[in-house]
Amino acid sequence: MADCIFCRIAQGEIPSAKVYEDDTVLAFRDLDPQAPEHVLVIPKKHIGSVLAFTDADKELAGHILTEVVPAVARSCGIDAGGFRLVTNTGADGGQTVGHLHFHLLGGRLLTWPPG
Repeated sequence: MADCIFCRIAQGEIPSAKVYEDDTVLAFRDLDPQAPEHVLVIPKKHIGSVLAFTDADKELAGHILTEVVPAVARSCGIDAGGFRLVTNTGADGGQTVGHLHFHLLGGRLLTWPPG
């Protein structure tokens, strides 16, 4: 999607501080970190939100959750102490970019509720 900032980042049109990349997923540091480690994990394919996942995306969803997130948590050194994985969906859920993305936050004690 030409007007999607995360699609443009995934395509390399906009630079990012990459933490992880493969053929289908990109993880990069958030520009406005809310924790010492704050990484955004996005599919390179444009998917509007978690509600837009289809049966065709099952392999991608599994890859993100079982391979990418653990690898990024390990590389950031937050796997042992714990972390929070969040995806905001829709306006009421706080989604500000219409491209599925997961916030991986850690490196400090994260309180609840988040806000």
